[in-house]
Amino acid sequence: MLFKVILFFLLAMILVALIGRAMFPGALPRVMRKRKSTPVCGKCGRYLIGTKTCDCGGKAK
Repeated sequence: MLFKVILFFLLAMILVALIGRAMFPGALPRVMRKRKSTPVCGKCGRYLIGTKTCDCGGKAK
Protein backbone atom coordinates (compact mmCIF):
# COMPACT_ATOMS: atom_id res chain seq x y z
CA MET A 1 0.00 0.00 0.00
CA LEU A 2 2.80 2.41 0.88
CA PHE A 3 4.51 1.60 -2.42
CA LYS A 4 1.35 2.57 -4.34
CA VAL A 5 1.10 5.90 -2.50
CA ILE A 6 4.74 6.74 -3.22
CA LEU A 7 4.38 5.74 -6.87
CA PHE A 8 1.21 7.82 -7.26
CA PHE A 9 2.94 10.83 -5.68
CA LEU A 10 5.93 10.57 -8.02
CA LEU A 11 3.70 10.23 -11.08
CA ALA A 12 1.67 13.27 -9.99
CA MET A 13 4.88 15.31 -9.57
CA ILE A 14 6.04 14.32 -13.06
CA LEU A 15 2.67 15.37 -14.47
CA VAL A 16 2.87 18.76 -12.71
CA ALA A 17 6.40 19.30 -14.04
CA LEU A 18 5.38 18.50 -17.62
CA ILE A 19 2.39 20.86 -17.45
CA GLY A 20 4.58 23.59 -15.95
CA ARG A 21 7.18 23.28 -18.69
CA ALA A 22 4.49 23.40 -21.38
CA MET A 23 2.78 26.48 -19.94
CA PHE A 24 5.84 28.46 -18.79
CA PRO A 25 8.89 27.52 -20.90
CA GLY A 26 10.69 30.82 -20.22
CA ALA A 27 10.48 30.43 -16.44
CA LEU A 28 13.49 28.14 -16.25
CA PRO A 29 16.68 29.56 -14.77
CA ARG A 30 19.41 30.52 -17.25
CA VAL A 31 21.56 27.57 -16.19
CA MET A 32 18.85 25.06 -17.10
CA ARG A 33 17.91 26.58 -20.47
CA LYS A 34 19.12 24.86 -23.61
CA ARG A 35 20.87 27.46 -25.76
CA LYS A 36 22.98 26.98 -28.83
CA SER A 37 24.99 30.11 -28.25
CA THR A 38 26.71 31.29 -25.11
CA PRO A 39 25.18 34.30 -23.34
CA VAL A 40 26.97 37.55 -24.04
CA CYS A 41 26.50 41.11 -22.81
CA GLY A 42 24.36 43.20 -25.13
CA LYS A 43 26.39 46.32 -24.49
CA CYS A 44 30.04 45.28 -24.57
CA GLY A 45 29.91 41.74 -26.02
CA ARG A 46 31.74 39.96 -23.17
CA TYR A 47 30.69 36.45 -22.18
CA LEU A 48 28.46 36.20 -19.10
CA ILE A 49 29.63 33.70 -16.51
CA GLY A 50 27.60 33.10 -13.36
CA THR A 51 25.74 36.43 -13.18
CA LYS A 52 22.72 37.89 -14.92
CA THR A 53 24.32 41.21 -15.74
CA CYS A 54 27.76 42.26 -16.89
CA ASP A 55 30.20 44.50 -14.99
CA CYS A 56 29.56 47.23 -17.55
CA GLY A 57 25.87 47.34 -16.51
CA GLY A 58 24.43 45.94 -19.76
CA LYS A 59 21.72 43.30 -19.90
CA ALA A 60 22.12 39.80 -21.29
CA LYS A 61 20.85 39.08 -24.80
